[in-house]
Amino acid sequence: MIVAVVLSAGESSRMGRPKALLPIDGQTFIEKIVGALKKSSVAKVIVVLGHNADEMRRHIQHLPIEILVNPDYKLGQLSSLQVAVRSLEKEADCDGMLVHLVDHPYVNSKLVESMIKRCEETAKLIIVPRYNGTRGHPVIFSRKLFKELLAAPMDQGAKAVVDAHRADTLEIDTEDEGITLDIDTPELYRQHVKGE
Repeated sequence: MIVAVVLSAGESSRMGRPKALLPIDGQTFIEKIVGALKKSSVAKVIVVLGHNADEMRRHIQHLPIEILVNPDYKLGQLSSLQVAVRSLEKEADCDGMLVHLVDHPYVNSKLVESMIKRCEETAKLIIVPRYNGTRGHPVIFSRKLFKELLAAPMDQGAKAVVDAHRADTLEIDTEDEGITLDIDTPELYRQHVKGE
């Protein structure tokens, strides 16, 4: 089984307010992301919190998710990913994780389903979508990479693991621009959300 992991632990300092709770299409970023992921065959959705975790938990506990808290979120994104990996290592039937970022609200459930299917068919270690030659999110990491993710240098993040396994990576081309839309400033929010 593939478990979805949504990273939402940062301070949203450039946005000035929690990105997870920004309104989009009559819901919040996190609601939109979780809704799309739940339409796919992911076994469950884990959300990793960090900054203001207690307050964030109150806002999202109604969602069909499991919540993990990263006390070391200031160390960066990889530290949050590692919290999820440590939890998933204990689950023997977990074959891998689909990692998504809370500032990428446009996640397509059909694309997620296609990625999971290709993951099962090809046994590649990493599955990543690509739009116009640019890689985006979400990304699937095989369970075989969990140890490497836990050992990766904090300053390089998961990129170090991705770079080490180019031959074991499957890129899936998509027409879905949403995979590359990283909405982490008020300007980008106005441009891509309110401007629609």
